[in-house]
Amino acid sequence: MKNLFLLAVAFICFSTLNAQKNEVDFNNTSGLKMETEYGSDNSEVNDLLSFQGIDYMKVDFSGKDLKGKSYHLTVKEIWNGKVVNDTTVFDSKNLGIKQFETINDSILSMRIIARHTGKNLRVKFKFPRFSVTKDYDATGSEDYSLRNLADESNLQIGYDKKFYFLAYILPYEREDGSKSWCEVGTSGESIEKWGEKFGIEHYLLFEMKFD
Repeated sequence: MKNLFLLAVAFICFSTLNAQKNEVDFNNTSGLKMETEYGSDNSEVNDLLSFQGIDYMKVDFSGKDLKGKSYHLTVKEIWNGKVVNDTTVFDSKNLGIKQFETINDSILSMRIIARHTGKNLRVKFKFPRFSVTKDYDATGSEDYSLRNLADESNLQIGYDKKFYFLAYILPYEREDGSKSWCEVGTSGESIEKWGEKFGIEHYLLFEMKFD
């Protein structure tokens, strides 16, 4: 019964996040906004996503100054509290397709699909006319969760400099055996110190830049 209760606590925290649609514009003088929708509108599809351990997220960046800018996504791989890799996921200027080099509208839409495959973390970024899939080393745990980092930790987003965008994290494990993703995701700006603060072995941090 105790284990069932602890599982329920972890589920409530996770499902509350995944049931909402969020718009991020925190003290943002640049005019850039980020709207995030978790999961599917179809409850049966959500059941299948949950059963397969798939995180699914729709993200829209919008702003009048977005048109004509390129976009560059990078990822930091953090193991045992240390950044061991900081690499490019994709850079629109280097995709080799001229019409994708810059944004041709005031909105950039993407979908993110992520899952633990048993050997690694596979993350797919899908845009209207192309997609990018990357695999990253992972622990054996199936407890990874994709989080809207800008929203949960109330972070600034804007143009012409990198900002934290998403995190793919393991939970904080309390002494009583319960697990919390929200406690990690809402802990503020010391994002690269999560490993030390919460004893998390591994997580990914995604950063976006528009320029």
